[in-house]
Amino acid sequence: MKKTLAALATLIAANSFAAQAAEHLVVGATPVPHAEILEFVKPTLAKEGVDLDIKVFNDFIQPNLQLAQKNLDANYYQYRPFLDDFNKSRHTNLVPVVGVHIEPFGAYSAKYKTLTDLPDGASVAIPNDPVNTGRALVLLAEAGLISLKDPSNPQSTQRDITANPHHFKIRELEGAMLARSVKQVDLAFVFANYALEAGIDTNSALIVEKGKDLYVEYLVARPDNLQDEGLQKLAKALNSPEVRNFILTRYKGQIAPGF
Repeated sequence: MKKTLAALATLIAANSFAAQAAEHLVVGATPVPHAEILEFVKPTLAKEGVDLDIKVFNDFIQPNLQLAQKNLDANYYQYRPFLDDFNKSRHTNLVPVVGVHIEPFGAYSAKYKTLTDLPDGASVAIPNDPVNTGRALVLLAEAGLISLKDPSNPQSTQRDITANPHHFKIRELEGAMLARSVKQVDLAFVFANYALEAGIDTNSALIVEKGKDLYVEYLVARPDNLQDEGLQKLAKALNSPEVRNFILTRYKGQIAPGF
């Protein structure tokens, strides 16, 4: 009888756990630090009945396309200007949920130690998407290396360069290619997530943009699932003191909490 009751109790507990863990949440992310932060909160969500399935992407387009097509429940890899531009150009309506962290965006060189060492005619690699092209050009202008029609306009393009006194050869590359280009060009602008993944010390950047609230990285969803319980549990977990501490200790200042 005792054995029967014990077996029944075990069965009830197992069924109860299965019911609690029945909610399945599929989230797309780039590898570092986004997927790592999601992995950190995964056990917490499991205790709250949410099975977090993390899909890793190595580009900046597919996570949004997959979310819009409902192959993902959310994604975590982008900041507002990029999201706004994607929605406008792709006629989507993806929405930010919570901001999580801020990454420095910097220019790195494997050949030169300072900006003054860059020779005339140096090759400079910048991102090829509209938002980040302008972001890199503004940083070059702020460093006094080029001049722009509007030095504060993050939507600037190479057509807006009014002076290039050092005759830099500026090449636009896809975001994921930039970290690999560091050894092939004289100066390359690299997103911190790709720099961290490639083992590049973000503190070695010759030009760096740090801590702008405009570039907080967001958990993003759709209007139809924004209020789903599982998604809201994930949002709460990503803005927890535990995640703040994880970001501060794991990345040692190379990225910062954005909440």
